[in-house]
Amino acid sequence: MTARSASRLAWSTWAIVVALCAGSLALLGLDLHTHVTGIFGFRGSTLLEGASYGTVGALVASRRRENPVGWLFLAAGLLSAAQGFGLEYGIRGILAEPRSLPGTNVAALVQNVAWIPSLGLITLLFLLFPSGRLPSPRWTPVAWLAPAAMALMTLGVLLTPGPLETLRVSNPAGVEGLRRFLDAAAGLGLLAAGAGLIASAAAMLVRLRHARGEERAQLKWFVYAAAVVAVAILPSTLASDGVLPGGGVFSSLLMVAIAGVPVAAGIAILRYRLYDIDLIVRRTLVYGVLTAGLAGLYFGIVLALQQVFSPITQGSELATAGSTLAVAALFRPGRRRVQELVDRRFYRSKVDAARTVEAFSARLRREIELEALSAALAGAVVQAVQPAHVSLWLRSAGRQT
Repeated sequence: MTARSASRLAWSTWAIVVALCAGSLALLGLDLHTHVTGIFGFRGSTLLEGASYGTVGALVASRRRENPVGWLFLAAGLLSAAQGFGLEYGIRGILAEPRSLPGTNVAALVQNVAWIPSLGLITLLFLLFPSGRLPSPRWTPVAWLAPAAMALMTLGVLLTPGPLETLRVSNPAGVEGLRRFLDAAAGLGLLAAGAGLIASAAAMLVRLRHARGEERAQLKWFVYAAAVVAVAILPSTLASDGVLPGGGVFSSLLMVAIAGVPVAAGIAILRYRLYDIDLIVRRTLVYGVLTAGLAGLYFGIVLALQQVFSPITQGSELATAGSTLAVAALFRPGRRRVQELVDRRFYRSKVDAARTVEAFSARLRREIELEALSAALAGAVVQAVQPAHVSLWLRSAGRQT
């Protein structure tokens, strides 16, 4: 495929994604207040995912046509956009205005099935990112396992008779006589997809361990985005099960995190501000730990003060005010302490460099011998930044500049 053909195909597919997202958004505006159960996250989450995956996929595929990663992102964006449009179209024609639109059962079927191929795409992305090639030939069976699992799951859900999830209409493609076979195929496909996903994640970690230079920085971006998604899954799952309050909030945050994966991958592949990832990871660790710690402290103080002052106040206003003031007072020293812990654990070279500079500054105040000071300066530079060569030029006292 020529560069022009690849660019045309990529941006034509992106135009379809945009059209589906625009149609979904219009239908969502019409039926925003229609009550729908069984939706994970917010109703516009698939539109966000379709736009992010499709746009990044089009950018990468049009500029790096030989790299399959861009095409995989573009396919994921198309699937997400189709899923979102099928959902909103079905809501309009089934729940909001029954029998007002044709083909609503087909739209509901698309919404019910479109997410399944995404599992296979994610597995392939883990295997192929960032170069578009497998880490080694031994990972070839995992690469074949992903489409096989995707095909089994899709077949099982596509042809299983009965009501579809979310919109609860009859499956227009269901085959009653194949129910047992389809259930077994869907279950086997789910197991294969899970095994493939775990194996592909292991392949990415192996690649990260052996990568150097630019490829390592690229992998850091992708692993960082995937780690954010993994961290967001637990509170979202607990909230959806009723263990934690705010289920919609946590589910929406998870959807936003998923939409951020292609953005991180696009930055890595297109090499835009590539090496800023260390600063972003550092800030995430610091403020993530700080937020979790202060939130736990806040709720702990609220509960404690409620127990102490409940006979007097018969309410929690004083407890809430006291907890807020305590957390506000602890923010700056808490951030400083967490920063030191993160730097000491994950950024040891930065801590060592700071200590080296501090030690040299103390010696600079005491030392009066120029030769000893020059040697100390050269040693501090070598220890702090580890250059290949160090040279020190001194200007004579009587030289004009």
